[in-house]
Amino acid sequence: MGFMDSIKGIVRAKDGVDPLPKAAVKEKLLELNQDGLPFQVSEGEDIDLVAEWKIVDASWYEIFAKAKLEKTHKIWLSLDETTRTVKVLEESYDVKWRAGVPEVSFSAEKFQGRTIGSKSFGVGYAFQGTDPLKFGQVYNYRFDVSEMKNPIIEIATTAGWDYVPVVSKKKL
Repeated sequence: MGFMDSIKGIVRAKDGVDPLPKAAVKEKLLELNQDGLPFQVSEGEDIDLVAEWKIVDASWYEIFAKAKLEKTHKIWLSLDETTRTVKVLEESYDVKWRAGVPEVSFSAEKFQGRTIGSKSFGVGYAFQGTDPLKFGQVYNYRFDVSEMKNPIIEIATTAGWDYVPVVSKKKL
């Protein structure tokens, strides 16, 4: 990887790897969907794939709410088979909570481009159930953008594709 690639956040395909076809790369990225992960990868309407925190998933939004997560993150992925490039655009949005339900704000607080790092973490303890003596951990979370980005980069580069961040949807 060259100096300029590093500055731009570009990660080149692994050496000596025969590039997989677009359909195979897309399938591998969709395989990232697992119940235990706080993000999901889905097919987009006007883009190949979108990776995002499961902030509106019923099994996750309570954890996000308890954690008082203030930002959500989305990664748009465009797979260009001609150049064997996964082009990515990152967006962050402010989140406000009303009665435990997330309200994503698409205001001037939106960030678009490439993030270097973004982390949220916390642990909460409380009395559990009806036993007043049972006190313990009720949640433990860590939401780190790299936990979403790194598996995407690994899949792309081991499939013989370059991972290339862009700064606007027009570049996708």
